[in-house]
Formats: sequence, C-alpha cells, structure tokens
Amino acid sequence: MHYKNILRNPRNEHAFLSPSNAHVWLTKDREYVCNRYIAQLARFRGTALHEMAAKDILYKQKRPRNKETFNMYVNDAIGFRMDPEVKLTYSDWCWGTADAISDTNDILRIHDYKSGECPAHMEQLLTYAALYCLEHDIHPSDIPIELRIYQSNEIVKQKPESKEVANAMDSIVEKSKWLEDISNEV
Repeated sequence: MHYKNILRNPRNEHAFLSPSNAHVWLTKDREYVCNRYIAQLARFRGTALHEMAAKDILYKQKRPRNKETFNMYVNDAIGFRMDPEVKLTYSDWCWGTADAISDTNDILRIHDYKSGECPAHMEQLLTYAALYCLEHDIHPSDIPIELRIYQSNEIVKQKPESKEVANAMDSIVEKSKWLEDISNEV
C-alpha cells in the first residue's frame, strides 16, 4: 500500500477525521485540516524510510554513493558497523530509539536520519548519548562521542563535551525521580 493511501485505510486504528478528535477538526478550516493531513503523511513517509534504512543497514545493503541524505546515512551506518533502531532505556519515564548506534573502536557513534524539512536539534542525540551512558554505566569522559544528523543532503556532526552529556544524564535521573515520586503520590 502506498503511504499516501494509509490515512484512508479503514483498518487503521483511528480515522483521520476521528470522532475522538472531533472537537478539533469540526471547528477548523480547510487550511488547518489540509496542513494536518500533509504533516501526517510526512510522519508516515518518515516511518517507512526509517524502516527501509534499518533493513538496509541490518543486511548491509549499500546504497548508491552520492550526496542524497538517505544514501549517505545508510552507507555511513554500514561503514561504521552500526546497529539500527536501538532502544535505549533509563526508566519508565525516559527511553528512546536511536536510528543507528555503535560503540566499536572505542568511540560511541549515534546517527540520526531526518526525512523532513523541520530543522533537527542535536539535543535529541545528546539525550541518546546520555541514555547510552546511563544504561551501560559509563561516564561520558571515558568514551569519545560523535553525533551526526543526516538531513537535507547534509551531515551535521558534533563531538559533545563530556560535561554536556553528564548534565543530560543528571537531568534524566532527576526528572525521572520527580515523575516516579509524583506517580506514587497520585
């Protein structure tokens, strides 16, 4: 099924114009509904591309060598012997799935593929690095870290300072505790 048709598929969990969201779409104009539809299509397209990339990486299926974002992302992940779609967990309150990750050759690499046009933020990858360090009981000063975002036919690279990762780790631990405490009170 083509991803554009997925929103009109009655086997989906919810209809695009779902009764559970009627309070929103009944009162909105054409521009709002159309923009919401386009945004939803972009999410489905992004999910499909991530699934395809994960399979290519897993089966080491290289893509043509050119400056296309998808191809650069897949080829680099294969070249760096990365694992695709790795779930990193600190608590029930904080976890996420890194697009591609490896800790080979004594360096932690985390790559993120962005298929959309919205500018990506390195904080997401910094959080993955913090989650990795928390999950594996590693202090960020003990391993070099390289973060990469692949978007709009460009690669943005960052080598965060260990203090940045440690601060993110502290924040994750603190906020998780807050949420655990409040959930026990309610």
